[in-house]
Amino acid sequence: MFFRQNPLVWALSTMLLLCGTVQAQRYKETVITDAPFPMRPIKEFIFPDREFPITDYGAKPDGKTLCGKAFQLAMNACNKAGGGYVVVPKGKWLTGAIHFQSNCNLRLEEGAVVEFTDNPKDYLPSVHTTWEGVECYNYSPLVYAYECENVAISGTGKLAPRMGYWKTWFNRPPTHVEATRKLYTWCSEYADMKLRQVADTLSRMRPHLIQFNRCKNVLLENFTIRESPFWTIHIYMCDGGIVRGLDVRAHGHNNDGIDIDMTKNLLVEHCRFDQGDDAVVIKAGRNQDAWRLNCPTENIVIRHCTIHQGHTLLGIGSELSGGIRNVYMHDCRMDGSVLRLYYVKTNHRRGGFVENVWLRGAKVHYCQEVIALATDVVYQWKSFPDYETRITRIDGLHVEDVQVDSCEQVITLKGDRRLPAKNVTIKNVRVGKYKKKFCEVENVENIEL
Repeated sequence: MFFRQNPLVWALSTMLLLCGTVQAQRYKETVITDAPFPMRPIKEFIFPDREFPITDYGAKPDGKTLCGKAFQLAMNACNKAGGGYVVVPKGKWLTGAIHFQSNCNLRLEEGAVVEFTDNPKDYLPSVHTTWEGVECYNYSPLVYAYECENVAISGTGKLAPRMGYWKTWFNRPPTHVEATRKLYTWCSEYADMKLRQVADTLSRMRPHLIQFNRCKNVLLENFTIRESPFWTIHIYMCDGGIVRGLDVRAHGHNNDGIDIDMTKNLLVEHCRFDQGDDAVVIKAGRNQDAWRLNCPTENIVIRHCTIHQGHTLLGIGSELSGGIRNVYMHDCRMDGSVLRLYYVKTNHRRGGFVENVWLRGAKVHYCQEVIALATDVVYQWKSFPDYETRITRIDGLHVEDVQVDSCEQVITLKGDRRLPAKNVTIKNVRVGKYKKKFCEVENVENIEL
């Protein structure tokens, strides 16, 4: 009665109700129904129908003029207006780092090529990012979003960084090894983030191509990627997202296709990966940093993807200290070659856990191993000291309905004797021929073949 008797209050309450309805309509739900674990619907944000072409802010498509300022002005205007599309028209656009703001969709129109410079100075000042699972301040990823909500890259255009100078950083000179040693020590001793500065040419810590860092509701859809200085797509500490219809090729050093890291509620579908390293990788941080952040990777679905080349079809680790659970890859295939189809890797420093990880319905012509577990993978960090020993708990690795024409070895499972892996199921795996051994198992309990 009070609301009806007071026209001003009535009008305000009605307007608030309508605003709430509009906000609710800005999301549509993509429901995942086929995962072998409970998983909530993933929200897909509907961006307001407002366009902010970078040409309105001074960008020139000559492939020579730096357009970084135009990208940022368009992003700022889009965010200030309440969201919409930062439009990249047809043409070649040269830029340094692109930094996102919330409610912005970077739309790459047909024929648009965003060409990133290979000058490290164009990726300064340094930003809060990571290097192989350790948090630090390093050169900005070429496309970077930090603590944003409702962010997207869409359209049929292309991201194509120049690689000339970055290639000279692919090797590991003594200065780079010393920088990784510093990172390892800072992580192990819980050093303050402000001290962890590695953005210098001697450290050679290459930036990611795309990193969405601590974001909500991420969308990557339909565009093309050609090459990357480091990890290609890094989804880090995010909640909710869809990666759909991408064409990714990167064959430099450490060129993983997509790294899903301390992230939850993510769908990857209908993508093609052609990589110089692992194709689809599930991670969860490194050692003390991941224990500190306590953010497991969980509820991840990868489906209907094609991998042309890569070290793995589905890689788990080796950075997994925060824990990984509920991962489901199904109906994916290799049309080239891969070293391992399903590979879980960790070591005695990682801790964390791996639970309930599924690979179902895969096809591949050749691989070295179909399913592999290794608990002693340390890479170049092996000479660094053991600050603390924590064994990874592994429970529930599942491979079903896989077809392989030929391989070197079908099953290689080497758990840690201090905490054996358990509950491994391998069903309906058809292998045309294998050259070495069918099965090699150590420290694994309850295998169902």
